[in-house]
Amino acid sequence: MSAGVIPSRQSVVLVRHGETEWSAALRHTGRTDVPLTAAGRRDAVAIGNCLGEWSFARVLVSPLQRAGETCRIAGFGDVAEVRDDLAEWDYGLYEGRTTEDIRAERPGWQIWRDGVPGGETVDGVGARADRIIEEVGGIAGDVAVFAHGHVLRILAARWLDLPPDRGGSFVLSTGAICVLGFERETRAFLRWNSPCLRPATPAPSPS
Repeated sequence: MSAGVIPSRQSVVLVRHGETEWSAALRHTGRTDVPLTAAGRRDAVAIGNCLGEWSFARVLVSPLQRAGETCRIAGFGDVAEVRDDLAEWDYGLYEGRTTEDIRAERPGWQIWRDGVPGGETVDGVGARADRIIEEVGGIAGDVAVFAHGHVLRILAARWLDLPPDRGGSFVLSTGAICVLGFERETRAFLRWNSPCLRPATPAPSPS
């Protein structure tokens, strides 16, 4: 490392929303605005507990309610800033369908390779992720990002300067958190797909 270059200590915490009926059924959930299930609200409580150690300079959230509800229950609703670029991949004609169902008519189909008819390209989602990374880079301090499985996996790939379709290599469960950061000046994963333990007590009902 060159003299005078100070390694970044910023962390970016990615949070996938809690469970929904569609995520539990493995249905592609893009722009359909489904709410959390009761289990998903418990996920959000657990996320709040997981993030209790953090002090965030900014909190960014998708405009879709499953991410917003997760953010609010986790305790960050009052400070969250909505970013349209964090909306989930637009799946077009495959919205609401499972991979098994799609493969019945398109054997061997893979979203990362074959895309979605009438929807968004993986490169298009990658361009949105790049804008979020650029914004995060201008923030002094740690940042939390509440969003969705595919867009966060693509954001992670772009964090490492990988093509957007390499997001297919990173499994991300509902209710899980990831931490992006640096090894000296090099972007790196500090934690990936880390589960938060659901509480046994009921989660708050949706308001």
